[in-house]
Amino acid sequence: MKMIVTGLLRQSVAALGMLLGLTLILGFAYPAAVWAISRVDSSSAEGSRLVDASGCVVGSSLIGLDPQVPTGAPDPYLHARVLGAEGAPMATGDPSASAASNQGPNSVILLDNIEDRRAFIADREGVAPQAVPADAVTGSGSGLDPHISPAYAELQVPRLARENRLSPEVIRSLIAANTQGRQWGFLGEPGVDVPSVNLALGHGPATCHTR
Repeated sequence: MKMIVTGLLRQSVAALGMLLGLTLILGFAYPAAVWAISRVDSSSAEGSRLVDASGCVVGSSLIGLDPQVPTGAPDPYLHARVLGAEGAPMATGDPSASAASNQGPNSVILLDNIEDRRAFIADREGVAPQAVPADAVTGSGSGLDPHISPAYAELQVPRLARENRLSPEVIRSLIAANTQGRQWGFLGEPGVDVPSVNLALGHGPATCHTR
């Protein structure tokens, strides 16, 4: 009996020691290490926030925004891909409500939406429907992607130059400055960060969110 009690006590002490040790490592040391590493680039840790010249937080470089203007009003914005929850062909809803359409490649609904988007964008940019790139009429997997192809950005240059009263060369230089290359040099395709370009054009939100 004494040996059994002694063995039980020894196992209990070992188990308690393991519990305390893992609590210190996983409950304190590991979270502290992750937090400390995140401080190396605090802008990423805080959501890659975009800040204008006055210090206002205007969005995130990781979340797409597609500002809309009233019908018939001048449109000075660089536009993103289809963003937000489905509900209209352009799905220009709140990005926080993003949801996939769940329409497959054989879906008549998806095909109709794509054709409607192609016609809408062609009319907005003053080009033939065939000139509209594929990414302009389709959403990303998340529905939140802030990037568009350089081809879609180039399609918008004449309108951006006209409505922002800048030369096409200036618009192209802003787009080039906010174009990211392939990840690690070989993954994916180059992408233009839409919120960053609109910020560079001086288009921030109506209200200021301070840091």
